[in-house]
Amino acid sequence: MEEITIQELQHILTEDLFFIKDEYKAKPVAVKIEVKSTHEKPQNPIPNATSIPEQNIVQEPDAEDLILAKEPILIRGQFQNGVLILHEEEELAAEVMEMLVKMINAVNHSMNEVGMVSSKSLEGRNLAELMDLNANKVLKFGRIKHPINALPAMEYAIHTEEETEYLFADSLSVIAEDRDLKVKLWNSLKILFNISKK
Repeated sequence: MEEITIQELQHILTEDLFFIKDEYKAKPVAVKIEVKSTHEKPQNPIPNATSIPEQNIVQEPDAEDLILAKEPILIRGQFQNGVLILHEEEELAAEVMEMLVKMINAVNHSMNEVGMVSSKSLEGRNLAELMDLNANKVLKFGRIKHPINALPAMEYAIHTEEETEYLFADSLSVIAEDRDLKVKLWNSLKILFNISKK
């Protein structure tokens, strides 16, 4: 774009410009000006200082019209094999993480391959954003503030929706303290990951 000084600009404008200070403070308005390349003076300048043709006013978009780009969902881990773990706790205690590592290893995966997302990372997100991650297995542990709860999945039972398999269970902290829940989760994981008795 070419920069033009005020002196040069006065030779190419075909209409008078008016700046109304009170209107500018209330709401800034951008005026679209068509520039003609002739050096002629305008024959009929604008008669009224307050009349700016409506087609020349550029309206500011309303807040609802602006689509803010959201940060992507924060996933811990490489998330290489499509296994996504959603957990209630913001941070997992060492003994809980150790239990989870053992379970993931037992189903022939490593913690480096799976993706982990805390409930806090999902707050304010919709189901479509979660689906965009393209997980083929989603393990949800505990209460999560997210529309995924609307899925008709029963705890410790495999639920399939389109191409994704879901397993909902108690929070990892609760499971780590209850042997019966560990057994229940292990039996569900064997079905989900097609692990047969050896």
